[in-house]
Amino acid sequence: MGVKGLTKLLADNAPKSMREQKFESYFGRRIAVDASMCIYQFLIVVGRTGMETLTNEAGDVTSHLQGMFSRTIRLLEAGIKPVYVFDGKPPEMKKDELLKRHAKRNEATEGLTKAVEAGDTDAIEKFSKRTVKVTKQHNDDCKRLLRLMGVPVVEAPCEAESQCAALCKNDKVYAVASEDMDSLTFGATRFVRHLMDPSSRKIPVMEFEVAKILEELQFTMDQFIDLCILCGCDYCDSIKGIGGLTALKLIRQHGSIEGILENINKDKYQIPEDWPYQEARRMFKEPDVTLDIPELKWTAPDEEGLVNFLVKENGFNQDRVTKAIEKIKSAKNKSSQGRLESFFKPTVSTSVPLKRKETSEKPASAAASKKTKSTRGRKK
Repeated sequence: MGVKGLTKLLADNAPKSMREQKFESYFGRRIAVDASMCIYQFLIVVGRTGMETLTNEAGDVTSHLQGMFSRTIRLLEAGIKPVYVFDGKPPEMKKDELLKRHAKRNEATEGLTKAVEAGDTDAIEKFSKRTVKVTKQHNDDCKRLLRLMGVPVVEAPCEAESQCAALCKNDKVYAVASEDMDSLTFGATRFVRHLMDPSSRKIPVMEFEVAKILEELQFTMDQFIDLCILCGCDYCDSIKGIGGLTALKLIRQHGSIEGILENINKDKYQIPEDWPYQEARRMFKEPDVTLDIPELKWTAPDEEGLVNFLVKENGFNQDRVTKAIEKIKSAKNKSSQGRLESFFKPTVSTSVPLKRKETSEKPASAAASKKTKSTRGRKK
């Protein structure tokens, strides 16, 4: 979920902290990518129509491989150096949020069954996407693919968002790419949306700078974290009746959640019982991350390994995979050039980011795998 409504709140109240960027503006930049978020997007968008999904001959879903392969090649061709960060063990504080997601998937599964029985194609499309879950197998597949492509992989001890932010704060990467805005709450210096979105050829990349957010809001980082908790985050419930704009006003008026709780009208606003906002705050300020990682290196692709994995094991077209490998090799030579700052002049935008359109990725690097009807992703 991330932080509820934060994008619009910043667009309305800290517009100078946001700017539209061209995809190519990140030439030569190291970007930490929230891998699980990408995989989820690919499973929903790539090759999916209703309940139809891309699969290999064994019936295993390959949408995540198709999307990851194509998107990573596009990043490399733009001279971008992606670092994919994968989730570790979820924190105990996120248990309730994960249970809610599980319940929603169960509801979607029931809705899908009824939609199929009724022959309601629109409902089938809607509920089918809501049943999607990223599995350990999906993650393992993508880790193997990326390593074969010569792209660095980081396995976080806990959550990918906080690990990405830690890499950014410690200057190991230039920015964090995700769709969940809580990377900012974890203190990522720069955060970009839509860089990995399969429809981003039509949508500009939106870059946020946390220093400019704090400057425009006239907040400290602690106050910004409190604002995000009040808006609604993954670690605890929010106060019923308080949305983003009210939260902003209350923080400005009282300075902190403690100050708000001392002055709030408790008849008007319902404070959750045993509200663990202090623990949520600690999770954002002191997340479980590591900087004890191998040196980030982008190496030559393992050509034989890629052919074996994509073609022999997952039914990709050999000619297209071979051509894609040549693209990777060429792109890595290109990205070794120096970055020329003067080529890129970002434009400032004060508007809310355009609404995403879900369209299928059209990979130039791998042929579509066999389509089959499926009500859910299958594990290998």
